[in-house]
Amino acid sequence: MSNILLWLLALTMAAPTARGEQPIPLRDFFRNPERDSFQISPDGRTLAFLGPYRGKRNLFVQAVAGGPPTRLTSETRRDIVDYFWKGDQLLYYRDLAGEENYHLFAIGRAGGQARDLTPFPKARILPIDTRTSDDRAVLMGINRRDPSVFDAYHIDVVTRKLTLVARNPGTVTNWLADHAGRVRVGVSSDGVTSKLLYRDDDRGPFRTLVSTDFRERLQPLLFTFDDRKLYVTSNVGRDLAALVIFDPATAKEERVVFSHPEADVQNVEVSERRRMITAATFQTARDERKYLDAEDEALHARLVRALPGYEIDVVSASRDETLHVVLASSDRNPGTFYLYDRTKDALTRLAELAPWLPEARLAPTKPLAFPARDGLPLHGYLTVPLSKTGPLPAVVMVHGGPWDQRDSWGWNPETQWLASRGYAVLQVNFRGSSSYGRKFWEASFKQFGRAMQDDISDGVKHVIASGMVDPKRICIYGGSWGGYATLAGLTFTPELYACGVEICGMSNLVTWSKTAPVYALPYLEMMHVMVGDPDKDRSLLEAVSPALHADRIRAPLFVAQGRNDPRVKIGESDRMVAALRKRGLEVDYMVKDDEGHGFASEENKLDFYAAMEQFLAKHLR
Repeated sequence: MSNILLWLLALTMAAPTARGEQPIPLRDFFRNPERDSFQISPDGRTLAFLGPYRGKRNLFVQAVAGGPPTRLTSETRRDIVDYFWKGDQLLYYRDLAGEENYHLFAIGRAGGQARDLTPFPKARILPIDTRTSDDRAVLMGINRRDPSVFDAYHIDVVTRKLTLVARNPGTVTNWLADHAGRVRVGVSSDGVTSKLLYRDDDRGPFRTLVSTDFRERLQPLLFTFDDRKLYVTSNVGRDLAALVIFDPATAKEERVVFSHPEADVQNVEVSERRRMITAATFQTARDERKYLDAEDEALHARLVRALPGYEIDVVSASRDETLHVVLASSDRNPGTFYLYDRTKDALTRLAELAPWLPEARLAPTKPLAFPARDGLPLHGYLTVPLSKTGPLPAVVMVHGGPWDQRDSWGWNPETQWLASRGYAVLQVNFRGSSSYGRKFWEASFKQFGRAMQDDISDGVKHVIASGMVDPKRICIYGGSWGGYATLAGLTFTPELYACGVEICGMSNLVTWSKTAPVYALPYLEMMHVMVGDPDKDRSLLEAVSPALHADRIRAPLFVAQGRNDPRVKIGESDRMVAALRKRGLEVDYMVKDDEGHGFASEENKLDFYAAMEQFLAKHLR
């Protein structure tokens, strides 16, 4: 069946709204914006943004003073993933076919030929410092010498000269530079023990300041502005991570800057001009920040008054911090970019991300809380179609990770698309989801397919008991670890689900554990503690590997996979599909040859969601 015919068929199967309106076209939820990811140049003269060119996201620039935009890049193989300003240069990241070997490219503000700054085959980059005050320099980790480790390099973006500034001894997973651009901190791991490495300048040897079990996280964020101490998030001696100042001279915490009673502190916001941190960020039911600076707090209050009802984020600023790029978004609106002139107190609209989406027809996302069967407090979100009453068909959407990720309140095109088709959407932050503290994280260790899956099941039972969801019409859906949870849900709780959709999910934890990318090797021992050792804990892993228990699945399944996925190899999906088809069970299988871990290209995403829409309509209506 052709892509166009599949898309049209999916549209015809979507039910009209209660008011008789035709459903919002599927493409409108997932098409790339015409203008996205605005950033202002350091001198405040030029705006850059990502926009479409031949179906791929490319770089454009436009003068702040006005005039038409100019396209700078002509990438047609893969989207530009991200970019940043460096003086008059724009630097951006791109891989080739989803294999995640990202290269760093540079192009001038005035255009010209893009230059590959890291032209090393089968190597990838790890950003260290892109904000150095030197307009010609960036610091990048590159695994060109050894695929399993990242050495730290100084790159001159004009001459393309690379200078090695820190050789990785084999265990450093992250580097940190001071405000003068000198690499002086490393975080080392042998898989179980983490070490904070430090040196007084960029010439001497590193010494170990602190050694901790990996359960205790001491994460350096940036140097204090005198380059003598460190701002770190730390859960050492506490459950919830706090923002603290750490003194390398004593190898101890100097003081707590901010802690929250219910959530981990995640990061900080910074004023480079005034050389200070201005806010600490954390998540409860929503993204939040604790302001540590009256000036930025007043700016935020001013923007909230000007744009009521929206979440406000300052995403870019000129070097003198008089011009700011602001994004105003919500659960029902992907957002609008504005330029705020602080000197004139003037707000100018730059671009609406999805002007074709009618906000009034989209559904609110509401937080929910419920206890797990063992009493652990759990949180999540429920999105219910407008003008609908239960019991409704539902999709349980499981996030990936599973660690260092969580579901959050805000714009999500998948939840809005599903709600527009009449499905209630449940998202559960199961044990192990980030921002809930160390105890909540440790409660997930070796609980794949067990307590973690029970948390998802308990969320399903909670919304069934509310009367909102029809117990006979529930689909489970997720990608990466969420794909594993989809397979586990169909395998170990087949009575809960009428169907499942998974993308890039692990089906056999033994085979998956033995195919990690080489640059993930420093984390293997930690993964063995958290998931299970494929040799020592083989029976434990086999007991919760869906591919080895395919005889328990009775619901239809849709599987999607990128052929070049470096994290979950295609064999994981191949084995699952083969095991089910051998039993004669219905399995739809979509493989994209130019994708990796998830689908990035607009065309491939539209193909996947069109097929998923048809699949859901067939099995839940």
